[in-house]
Amino acid sequence: MSPLKAFRKGGVHPADRKELSARAPITPLPVPQTVLVPLIQHIGAPTKAVVKKGDTVMVGQVLAEPGGFVSTVIHSPVSGTVKKLADVPTAGGERTPAIEIANDGLDTWVDGVDLTATDIDFSAADTFKARIQQAGIVGMGGAAFPTHVKLSPPPDSPVDVLVINGAECEPYLTADDRLMLEHPREVLLGIKALQLVLGVETVLVGIEDNKPDAYQAMQAAATGDLAGITVHMLRTRYPQGAEKQLIEALLGRRVPPGKLPFAVGVIVQNIGTAFAVFEALAKNKPLIERVVTVTGMAVGKPSNFMVRLGTPVSALLEAAEVSEDAVRAMISGGPMMGRAFRHTDIPVVKATSGILLMGADEFVARAEQDCIRCGRCVDACPMGLVPCDLAADAEFGEWELAGGVDNCVECGSCQYVCPARRFLVQWMRLAKARRRRLKK
Repeated sequence: MSPLKAFRKGGVHPADRKELSARAPITPLPVPQTVLVPLIQHIGAPTKAVVKKGDTVMVGQVLAEPGGFVSTVIHSPVSGTVKKLADVPTAGGERTPAIEIANDGLDTWVDGVDLTATDIDFSAADTFKARIQQAGIVGMGGAAFPTHVKLSPPPDSPVDVLVINGAECEPYLTADDRLMLEHPREVLLGIKALQLVLGVETVLVGIEDNKPDAYQAMQAAATGDLAGITVHMLRTRYPQGAEKQLIEALLGRRVPPGKLPFAVGVIVQNIGTAFAVFEALAKNKPLIERVVTVTGMAVGKPSNFMVRLGTPVSALLEAAEVSEDAVRAMISGGPMMGRAFRHTDIPVVKATSGILLMGADEFVARAEQDCIRCGRCVDACPMGLVPCDLAADAEFGEWELAGGVDNCVECGSCQYVCPARRFLVQWMRLAKARRRRLKK
């Protein structure tokens, strides 16, 4: 048997705690009495609200329209009455405008949605990209880049391969794992639709070998009318799910520094995105809910919930039987790239892939110490950077010297291996933000 594919440089193998929630089936979370729907749930221009206080809305109705091409539609996750437009906290710590809706409990959908549909009409492929845009679909792996934009590569950068990211390399998360296990055909139908939009012949799905059941389910479903989609098992190695690393592992192509995947003829989409595409094209259902993993040693009942957008995180914690006394850290996303948060009233958004509640055995706060120049961060960096030097540039405000930081994918591998507990990712983020400001 040939060795499993993986990217060549750097990477780490964090302790894998997927077993906590891997066997928990996707369960619908009860819809809350009130939802808070932020107007910014994607990379790009903010949306513009088209409803006002007192308006009656239905499930799937447009609440906000795109603010530009790199933007996306936001739909109502419930039926009810708009109570107000207010600022709400986010996982990143800032506040953002949101629409507060009182749920009437009727779950009245807009016309045209068929929740019973099980197949896509592929004869209408010429309408797919517009319908994906109208459904408000974004990258569901965490980046939340508008999908219709990603499906529109520049004319001078022809794409010949569609890569589907089923790696889900964050050590705790299992949302994509469960989608592949429970809905392999629906995911593959969504992938086929993406293939037709791009007009490519080659479609590769990469799944890490710590998800053997998902791999087998996808392999078994990739037959008949879906036989042109090839499913590959990859070696478990973080950050295998990063776009550039996944492309290298599957195709041996290396995306040049500062370039995007289409520069080497590739578009990458996520498993959750493919499922959302299926629902949009088969059911005419916009993106108003997603799978969220709730896990960690402070969780009494680790779960994978299907959650309406705008649901407060507190509702997920209650359903997962979280012991507040046992919580030492709350993270939106996974432990490697997620962001710590303090308030459980933050709403679930399109990019919320998981909520991690770490206990005392998992999380120990340590003070940052001086760099000892051991070089471990250099060995771990999958982008070939020198994180210790870039962090020092940021710490001393040498923004011009920190040019390499623009290629950092913020995977956290450097910080994971650092014996001095340097806050390397935070320094990288600061440097990137300051450099963006200087360029403006």
